[in-house]
Amino acid sequence: MRKYEDTWRHKGMRTKLVEGLREKGIADEAVLQAIQHIPRHFFLDTAFESIAYEDRAFPIGEGQTISQPYTVAYQTQLLEVKPFDKVLEIGTGSAYQSCVLAELGAHVYTIERQKKLYEQLKHFIFRTRYPTIKFFYGDGYEGLPTYAPFDRVIVTAAAPEIPRKLLEQLKTGGMMVIPVGGAAGQRMLRITKTGDDDFEEEAYDNFSFVPMLSGKGH
Repeated sequence: MRKYEDTWRHKGMRTKLVEGLREKGIADEAVLQAIQHIPRHFFLDTAFESIAYEDRAFPIGEGQTISQPYTVAYQTQLLEVKPFDKVLEIGTGSAYQSCVLAELGAHVYTIERQKKLYEQLKHFIFRTRYPTIKFFYGDGYEGLPTYAPFDRVIVTAAAPEIPRKLLEQLKTGGMMVIPVGGAAGQRMLRITKTGDDDFEEEAYDNFSFVPMLSGKGH
């Protein structure tokens, strides 16, 4: 049975990581504090424990990755999450991003299409710490119409174009942060819903994400 320990050494490595994120331009103190509070090494295989706080992505199985902390912080900062916001997350993965959102006070509805990753989340150590996270197995392109509308939508995989159904599930005044583009790289977009069928789009930096796939995996 794995022992989950968050030592002073781990906390020190997190402090160093947060300082690095600040130097890279992450200015939202609430986001930085959330990253400071969450033991990232709990989300990775024990083989990665000594390097869990390096600012890079790691494999988590099923061809998926836990995103680079800078990417998590960048997307979260753009999302401008407020306490009690209802957030739809596409691509649960390791649930690290979900926990950052929950740490900020959001109510998170997160979808994972890979059955094996979804099943692993049933035994996730932080289910009791973050009871405001609800996990779903499904197709991210479909969203969760039953639970819509959402204050925020965050997509943690590269979409070839902006999924229409996700826009429809946003509240007026709500925002979506999504990397859009092909295999050569994606541009991070923030879309604000200004009316029933009116949207404002802002383009930010380039990133490289795993592709967003339709349907459910096995």
